[in-house]
Amino acid sequence: MRTAPGKMTRMAEHRSDQWYAGTDRNAYIHRAWMRRGLPSHAFDGRPHIAIANTASDLTPCNMHLDEVARSVKQGVYEAGGIPLNLPVVSLGETLVRPTAMLWRNLASMATEEMLRANPIDGVVLLGGCDKTIPALLMAAASVDLPAVVIPGGPMLTGTFRGQPLGCGTDVWRLSEEVRGGGLSEQDFLKSESSMIRSKGHCNTMGTASTMALMAESLGMVLPGLAGTPAADSRLLEHSHETGRLIVEMVENDRRPSSVLTRASFLNAIVTLAAVGGSTNAVVHLLAIAGRLGVDLTQDDFDRTGSAVPLLVDLQPAGRWLMEDFHRAGGLLAVLAEVRDLLDPQALTVTGRPLVDYLDEARIWDREVISARADPVQPAAGIAVLHGNLAPSGAVIKPAAASEHLLRHRGPAVVFDSIEDLHARIDDPELVVDADSVLILRGCGPRGYPGMPEVANMPLPAKLLQQGVRDMVRICDGRMSGTAYGTVVLHVAPEAAAGGPLALVRTGDMIVLDVPQRRLDIDIDDDELARRTPSATAAARYAEPLRGWERLYVSTVGQADTGADLDFLVGSTGHQVSRESH
Repeated sequence: MRTAPGKMTRMAEHRSDQWYAGTDRNAYIHRAWMRRGLPSHAFDGRPHIAIANTASDLTPCNMHLDEVARSVKQGVYEAGGIPLNLPVVSLGETLVRPTAMLWRNLASMATEEMLRANPIDGVVLLGGCDKTIPALLMAAASVDLPAVVIPGGPMLTGTFRGQPLGCGTDVWRLSEEVRGGGLSEQDFLKSESSMIRSKGHCNTMGTASTMALMAESLGMVLPGLAGTPAADSRLLEHSHETGRLIVEMVENDRRPSSVLTRASFLNAIVTLAAVGGSTNAVVHLLAIAGRLGVDLTQDDFDRTGSAVPLLVDLQPAGRWLMEDFHRAGGLLAVLAEVRDLLDPQALTVTGRPLVDYLDEARIWDREVISARADPVQPAAGIAVLHGNLAPSGAVIKPAAASEHLLRHRGPAVVFDSIEDLHARIDDPELVVDADSVLILRGCGPRGYPGMPEVANMPLPAKLLQQGVRDMVRICDGRMSGTAYGTVVLHVAPEAAAGGPLALVRTGDMIVLDVPQRRLDIDIDDDELARRTPSATAAARYAEPLRGWERLYVSTVGQADTGADLDFLVGSTGHQVSRESH
């Protein structure tokens, strides 16, 4: 029984009681310091709900999340809980250098520690931009307190010269047109103010949209919410409802470990293929699964997803944008078409299976979302490649690639770093043609550090001027989910970790065979064994002396396991054994 001073009515046993219940000095301190607007009944056993908020003026895609948080608070209060804003590390994909991926694990670790350290019973996770939702899910999985995600939603569609603009995708397309001489620099810069029409993240099926949909297909979002545009008033309505839901989740002790099962991850892989989602989802889902101890491997993406039809005709693999996707029926309409491929037992944060929400789902525009019988592509899931150039695997997104390049043999043109690429890619003397295979190394988790989105290398200007618009490109880094092209990425082990990518020389013949899932360098094993890594390349690998970068480089895993830090893999729960006073 609670015995704190004043008239308090006992409600339920909660984790926050460990801080607030009782008449001793410690309970007094905890309550007194929180009495800056909280009434006495805030400590009568009501659940205390953190709102892990990644709003930041330096994360433009998440700037509106303070407004979302206010709606969450109203829902929490209405359901009898106590909402508490908890700003957490925010990562803006477009601004932070050298890459936001360097800090995904830091953001997850910091959020994990704050959730564990504070007197909270559940948490609402507010994310949007690429790394924020993965980091929040990794943290929630490690702490295993009741948790639910609210994706901040995509921006509305902007237009330029009467044409819709895909955020990210059209940046790459228009910039290549400038380099190829088809668009003036003046017109390119005019499009800048048209690209970002409203609050919200990228409006293509890039990483932000993908991870929002992944979170819902994993069961961690109120069904039907993911993909709601940031400017749509229904986002606030659903946020209010989510605030009510988290209180119910606490009372029913509904935790991430009961939702994020292997079945849920396999459902997410099916979803990833059906929506044509970002390759970045592979490394993020592997990392989240690793925090839970769920048996998930990179090869599961191929086994489970490669034969799944692509049903969504969105940029970068198609024509439309996220506002159209939402209008056409959204994620539930897609999942209803592939219902037979989903595990019917996988639960959501509501306590009901995901498939329970598909009965009334409809496609309202078959130009945007195709029926299963008439897919955009019959089998377009992410393919996982193996071979002597990628012993631990590499990935490619066939839906965004050129079909004629999925089987290709050509001479390597090697770049030892992103700086080397920038310095030489447009050199008129560069020996390169349309059959060449561009190879960029030193961009993996350890070598860069942080695994940047540079794998979709720009094509040589002289080839663009000849009308070439795609080439085979291979890299140990990542690429933006808004990008496109025949790009092999996440090559593991990376060059800086001793992978054979470090041994490739310009002129070596590279063989890509996506149907056979092969990526090879055409030299014999003895010759490959005799080679040593390029001294020029090794000199460029990251060797940080201090701080987070030093910790990161010394402990980060490879892409095929999620690029998490080795000491963060696994879950340690929410218990805190010691009192600070």
